Amino acid sequence: MEIRDASILITGGSRGLGRALGKAMARDGARVTLIARHREDLDKTLFEIRAFGCEAHGIAADVGDKSAIYPMAGQSAALAGPVDILVLNASTLGAVPLPLLMDTECEDLEQVLQVNLIGPFRLAKAVAGAMSLRGRGLVIGISSDAAVEAYPGWGAYGISKAALDHMMRIFAKEFEGTGVQFMSIDPGEMDTRMHADAMPDADPATLAKPEDVAERICDIIRHAGDFQTGARVVASRVEVA
Repeated sequence: MEIRDASILITGGSRGLGRALGKAMARDGARVTLIARHREDLDKTLFEIRAFGCEAHGIAADVGDKSAIYPMAGQSAALAGPVDILVLNASTLGAVPLPLLMDTECEDLEQVLQVNLIGPFRLAKAVAGAMSLRGRGLVIGISSDAAVEAYPGWGAYGISKAALDHMMRIFAKEFEGTGVQFMSIDPGEMDTRMHADAMPDADPATLAKPEDVAERICDIIRHAGDFQTGARVVASRVEVA
């Protein structure tokens, strides 16, 4: 799928992978809209992108807030045109240090699901229908190996990402033939604030840089037609031309 001239909406766009994706896609000629909760970080990222002469817009909102979903979808379309590519990147770990599942408060699990699953569900609903009317579009859920591997302490996060993966597969089946493609992408372990919160003793030198992963995800997007809709793609394992 072409990135140049596409309208791209990225949640969790002010830090980590979302920030890196916004920069990479804008440099490739996309009209990028970033959603993030923290206005200061969002404005800083937008300034950096615009300094390169690229088009970037920002919406300060929380994907876990159901009342913000339709306004953010409408604002994005008004700012950058109807969304061609939706990247569901915003995530939360929940309580840190990461507790065992039996020690996880019900309210903490609920909050993780609101941000990592239910918010993406609402936003995909708000955007994918319009994509199908235009006969094209791509929805990406940013996953994790915690979606397929059972790590002690990663219960709430892993549950949310496993459900996100399966939601992408179900959407893919239901939108078959419409021109709208769905996929999950596992970016692997990265040197981000979230990873440091989860694993403070990890050596950053052993982790991938978000900027490098973002370039790889851009390559995957350009070759999205090579993948079956609903596919779960591990970024580090995919060879793209």
